Amino acid sequence: MHLTLKKEATRPPGRNILRQQMRFDAFISEFNTERPHEALSMKVPAELYEASPRPYEGLPEISYLFHDRDAIVTNCGRLCIHRKKINISTVMAGQKLGLKEADDGIWLVSFLRYDLGYIDLEQRTLQTIDNPFGTRLLPMS
Repeated sequence: MHLTLKKEATRPPGRNILRQQMRFDAFISEFNTERPHEALSMKVPAELYEASPRPYEGLPEISYLFHDRDAIVTNCGRLCIHRKKINISTVMAGQKLGLKEADDGIWLVSFLRYDLGYIDLEQRTLQTIDNPFGTRLLPMS
């Protein structure tokens, strides 16, 4: 499927992002409503699709109970704390991060249960942790 998508919807690429999206949409429509699939006993996916009986309720509200405060990353990828702007990443735009003061002017930044790094308010920088999503070591009892 991915090779077919690449051949039919990206070669040559659309002239702009809207044209490219139109090509993807056309491919998806044809793939789901016109092309029979061997794995589906030569039926098209639209013939077999059933909407889930469970409604999608979105993600739960994120809260940081053990942090001093939280802040939402701006669309341009910044956190604003104590009237200072610190670049985080546009990848995190719109996400709520937890902030906990680790030392005077040094704040731990967390996303969900992951510690991302430390903000130095004086330098206005984020010092990232090498792999915040790596394995976590639990303390021995």
